[in-house]
Amino acid sequence: MSVEVIGIDHVYLAVRDLAASERFYDRVMGVLGFRKMAEPLHGEPHIHYYGRYFGFTIRPARLETPDHDPYAPGLHHLCFRVPDEGAVDQVASELRAAGIEASIPRRYPEYAPDYYATFFSDGDGVRLEVCNFWEARRRRMADWEAAESAPAPAHRPDTKRGRMTRGRR
Repeated sequence: MSVEVIGIDHVYLAVRDLAASERFYDRVMGVLGFRKMAEPLHGEPHIHYYGRYFGFTIRPARLETPDHDPYAPGLHHLCFRVPDEGAVDQVASELRAAGIEASIPRRYPEYAPDYYATFFSDGDGVRLEVCNFWEARRRRMADWEAAESAPAPAHRPDTKRGRMTRGRR
């Protein structure tokens, strides 16, 4: 019997310049409704942003480590889900008003017919996205047992390699 994961509790990002990243993420996380708490952990500064559903923390990267590469092993991108397309539009508009270069929101039918998103990156090149709560994901969440046998439009089985794939972003 498996244990169901009910959510992502927190995400930690190591950043090259903590002060610059804090200014960037203060704007992003403020638009997304997160609250902030700066508290050291193990003697190192950490900036914690927290929302109703999960936490997001930035911490200093170690010196002399390579820069982030979304196509190297590790994090490719992080996507925040909002209720609908109107919320995506609002987030993109508020991010741009805050000086963040967010893409114009649009549909991405290669992921799902109603997939609607905006994209932007932080100062370390970490790719960020805000997308709507698209219908296939909503149905899967509402009726997990029935959805278990149905394929998900944005995640296709790669039968040659036995893993899940997603369109390259």
